[in-house]
Order: sequence, then structure tokens, then C-alpha cells
Amino acid sequence: MEILQKSLGSQVLVELKGRRKIKGKLQGYDQHLNLLLVDADEIAIDPETEEEIVTQIHTVIVRGDNVVIVSPPPKRTKKKE
Repeated sequence: MEILQKSLGSQVLVELKGRRKIKGKLQGYDQHLNLLLVDADEIAIDPETEEEIVTQIHTVIVRGDNVVIVSPPPKRTKKKE
């Protein structure tokens, strides 16, 4: 839960059951892993062509029992020159 707390206000990628993904800004969450995402896009895979279909959904509440993985934003590293 610490990772979710640090990811508030940042873009996350949520993988769901059924080969769906939602990418959006994490606005909130609870102990059941219900997630509130804003500025979100749903990414589905077309079973026939295997192509990604992106649908803009703006604001969404994701029920925690559908969540498989929550990927936090990548850490920024300093480049050595």
C-alpha cells in the first residue's frame, strides 16, 4: 500500500482480468484495492487481430477484485555525464 500512496497523483498502469489495461492518474484507493483513476484510457486487445484498442474514459472507478497488477510510475534516475 506504500507504493500506492507514493503513486497518488501520478500515472499508473493497471492490468485487469480479461487482458484489459487502464492507464491513468491515480486519484485514490482503498484497502480493497478499489482505484479511482482520472484522465484514463482503457487499452483492450482485439482477439482476432491482437491489436490494441485505446478508448478514452476520463474518470473511472476500478473494482479491486478485477485488478491483477498495478504498475507505478518509473523512478527518475539521474544521468551521469
